[in-house]
Amino acid sequence: MEFVLIAIAIVLVALVAGVGLLVGRGRRTTRLDDDAAAGTTLTRPRPPAAPPAPPEDRPAGATASGLGLAPAEPDAVAPEAPPTVDLPPAVPEPGLVFETPPPSAGRLVRLRSRLARSQSSLGRGLLTVLARERLTEDDWEEVEETLLAADVGVAATTQIVERLRTQSMVLATATPADLRALLVRELTAVLGPDLDRTLGTDRREGRPGVLLVVGVNGAGKTTTVGKIARVLVGDGRSVVLGAADTFRAAAADQLETWGERVGVMTVRGREGADPASVAFEAARTGVEAEVDTVVVDTAGRLHTKSGLMDELGKIKRVVEKVSPVTETLLVLDATTGQNGIVQARVFTQAVDVTGVVLTKLDGTAKGGIVVSVQRELGIPVKLIGLGEGADDLAPFEPEAFAEGLVGGAD
Repeated sequence: MEFVLIAIAIVLVALVAGVGLLVGRGRRTTRLDDDAAAGTTLTRPRPPAAPPAPPEDRPAGATASGLGLAPAEPDAVAPEAPPTVDLPPAVPEPGLVFETPPPSAGRLVRLRSRLARSQSSLGRGLLTVLARERLTEDDWEEVEETLLAADVGVAATTQIVERLRTQSMVLATATPADLRALLVRELTAVLGPDLDRTLGTDRREGRPGVLLVVGVNGAGKTTTVGKIARVLVGDGRSVVLGAADTFRAAAADQLETWGERVGVMTVRGREGADPASVAFEAARTGVEAEVDTVVVDTAGRLHTKSGLMDELGKIKRVVEKVSPVTETLLVLDATTGQNGIVQARVFTQAVDVTGVVLTKLDGTAKGGIVVSVQRELGIPVKLIGLGEGADDLAPFEPEAFAEGLVGGAD
């Protein structure tokens, strides 16, 4: 009887011990599950692999079972070598094709026929008067009026008339072709053929050049920035665009669309963000990407708001902490005439404007505004817009522009 009781006691002890072990294991599993549910990823280490046999004892390609070695422990799983994956050749995303803009060289020669409306009030008007057999004082007054009406400006008009007067004897016997050549030469002379019109877009000290674009709303500033990107890409340069006009809702979207067409990255912020911060990020991105040029579109509020003029100065200071500002272009609407000169003066007080972009010269604009801008501001016109097409922005070439104004030979 005693043996029976002892046996029962042993069985009870064994059952209690087994139940305790199972409960403990269940608790550890639950704890791991709770951690996983809380977002914690637990990585279990792999068991160590069995040490490999010496090379002389294991032939190449042999397995452990083939050598009669003791089998590994059930829990010991040898790490598998990663499988070899043959990747297919990279192919471009379907439908993703970047446009290839033409180079900027020679654009103005190809586009000078767009000055047809301007030449009717300047070039052709002058040719009509100068072709008369004998020029009277009334004729010279008509020449002056034609030049002034074309926004050439008083100083430039006086210079042109005086130079033409000294050649009055030549004009009396000149053929139409000679007369046209003479007029082209005189107009070219007042357009500043010796001014430096190169864009400062080169890298400096291992950092990209930064091109700031300023101007009032409505002058075509954001569109001009997109076209400048195309000019630079067409000339083989890498570009980053900065959409720092955060006050106009569509400005960033518009600029991003221009960039996507030619494969250019656009840095933008939320609507109403600090424009200087967006410009800073664009410059920093350009440095990290090691591009050639960063083009920043700034806010284009009215030039009468002094606070916004101060903001342009702030953008320039902030950007130069990252990369040098190598060019500041002022965009002017050529159709505004002399009012554009007033706008330009205010902008030059806020930032160091190094070049002017005249837009909408293919419409009702008077071509002489180029002369006025340069003489009044002492700043060269570097780019002109001669149409609404994507590649209708051209580097300014005085002789080609004068030929377009005079017309008659393409």
